[in-house]
Amino acid sequence: MSIDKATVARIARLAHLDVPEDDLEALAGELSNILGWVEQLGEVDTEGVAPMTSVVEVTLPRRADEVTDGGDADKIVANAPQRDGDFFVVPKVIE
Repeated sequence: MSIDKATVARIARLAHLDVPEDDLEALAGELSNILGWVEQLGEVDTEGVAPMTSVVEVTLPRRADEVTDGGDADKIVANAPQRDGDFFVVPKVIE
């Protein structure tokens, strides 16, 4: 896939990036190369390969799934700028 300067400018605008006009051509080439590599990944035969989350076998630590009441409200709101009992006080943000 080939990307032109106009597409790079549009992507930069959508990402709120200030890209100088002089850099658009170089970025278009770089992005085209990246997309070429991604297209090559689609040609790899992955038939029979199980999905994995890591290249090494890892067992994630687990904790018991128990319902608790927390019980640490004082610790949680201790550093709050404003509080009312066990609750945070925040400014009204409705416009």
